[in-house]
Amino acid sequence: MAAALLSRALPGMTIHSAGLDAVMGAPADALSVALMDEAGLDITSHRGQQVSTPLVIHADLILVMDRAQQQEVHRRYPTSAGKVFCIGEHERVDIPDPYRQPRSSFEHALRLIEQSVDSWVPAIRALYQPNAEQS
Repeated sequence: MAAALLSRALPGMTIHSAGLDAVMGAPADALSVALMDEAGLDITSHRGQQVSTPLVIHADLILVMDRAQQQEVHRRYPTSAGKVFCIGEHERVDIPDPYRQPRSSFEHALRLIEQSVDSWVPAIRALYQPNAEQS
């Protein structure tokens, strides 16, 4: 959900979605697909991929859902130092994983992700798209 929202907010930027223990090739959860569809975003083509050394090396910025993930990315990929942040860092919240939870858990996670994306977009634009128009 975060990758779709970031992609919409930052057109032209390359956004990847990957998990530490993602099931390779798995589609997005049906509840995520439904919520994103309601938001006007189609994530039906999403397929799970795992974080990898090439993704970490080539990433300018890595946003994770919580502090435990941040620590684990640092542990597994020492080259990630200085570019891994919690997406909810500005709000001082961790985004709970709604996997195998009811729709309300997905809705709660989505609200937190939306707020977090909104807080990151201006900083990302300033750093990586300095000539982009602010919207």
